[in-house]
Amino acid sequence: MNYLYSFRRCPYAMRARIGLHLSSLNPEVREIILKNKPPEMLDISPKGTVPVLVYADQVIAESLDIFQFALTQFPQQNCPYLNKEQYQILIKSLDSVDAQALIQQNDTEFKPWLDKYKYADRHPALPQMVYRQHAEIFIATLEQQLNKQCFLFANQPTFADYAIFPFIRQFAGVDKQWFESSPYPKVRVWLSSLTESKLFKQVMTKYPLWLDSKMLIQLKP
Repeated sequence: MNYLYSFRRCPYAMRARIGLHLSSLNPEVREIILKNKPPEMLDISPKGTVPVLVYADQVIAESLDIFQFALTQFPQQNCPYLNKEQYQILIKSLDSVDAQALIQQNDTEFKPWLDKYKYADRHPALPQMVYRQHAEIFIATLEQQLNKQCFLFANQPTFADYAIFPFIRQFAGVDKQWFESSPYPKVRVWLSSLTESKLFKQVMTKYPLWLDSKMLIQLKP
């Protein structure tokens, strides 16, 4: 049996689900809440974070690894979200050094500031605006990158776009009014095109909590 432990609003879990929806792998989804982690998940992944993909005898507990595993091991012949040319570009982008560097910057530099900006009341050492300003350094990097093409490395979404935008969505949601008037128009257009896509709407499907029912529900219909 193949299954995915996930939490709908977690950007890391979103990243993993995007990769799975773009692949032919269709695991059972086990939607959890982080305040009530199932013992079954902790037994196989003691760090207790989502996502966690179990495939055969493999346990993959990092979102980027799940994304790459799904697309390299289970590519789709006819992806409903991308045409064949777009899909091939996506697959090739998995090996991009530039993409990996930008994703690394998102995960290690931007994400800590995002967390402090979003939960500024938990980090009273500095005003929320200061945390936002630190996070904006990465947003400005994306804005500059988007001056070159519609998406981060091409005129269509690739690995970097799918891996990064769930976190920028979270940033935009902290103060929507500010974000809409911020000096990042290309980031806003880019983010909107991804969050309004058919793919993301499917990725954000709501599932019943697995602990409540332990129903066998697959990720994709």
